[in-house]
Amino acid sequence: MPPSDPALTLHTVCGLEELSGHGEAGVSHVLSLLDPGTPEPTAFEGYGVHRRTTLRFHDCLGPGTDRHGATLVPPEPADVAAILAFGQDLDAAAHVLVHCHYGLSRSTAALLMLFAQGEPGTDARALVERLHALREPAWPNARMIGFADAALGRGGALSEAVRGLHGLQLRVRPHLADLLRGLGRGEEVEAALR
Repeated sequence: MPPSDPALTLHTVCGLEELSGHGEAGVSHVLSLLDPGTPEPTAFEGYGVHRRTTLRFHDCLGPGTDRHGATLVPPEPADVAAILAFGQDLDAAAHVLVHCHYGLSRSTAALLMLFAQGEPGTDARALVERLHALREPAWPNARMIGFADAALGRGGALSEAVRGLHGLQLRVRPHLADLLRGLGRGEEVEAALR
């Protein structure tokens, strides 16, 4: 099936430090993916009227503790359902901004879900290529994508396409393998290297 016109035509993905640079861009919808306990970003005071949804979970692949011993709150199916609910009201006129801490993992996973939701007939690899072109260092969270695959009935295609992107990122940035393993993300690394 040929790709359809993109359902989301105005979209931005970024990290916390980049938020202030988008206040004048006419953003109409914001999806904030924050660590539990992170204060609300003050950058939104400089934005015009917009609809904002905030979800709080860590960028991890499962329950555990971080290097300081704090309990990690992983993304769950309910979080993915909330992201997809956010996307239900979007149309081609919406300017969507999705952000997390660095704009690399949770936010790119969420934007990929929104692409897939809006374009059910578009091949997962094409959606991942569009995401990669938008945010070159993207490393979508595999746990989130696995839940989205199930919720959207994609039969594992999104996860497979994301593993391909992870593999590409490891070829371009081989140092990421050890870094991600140290952050408890070794599952993603090993899947990408298979």
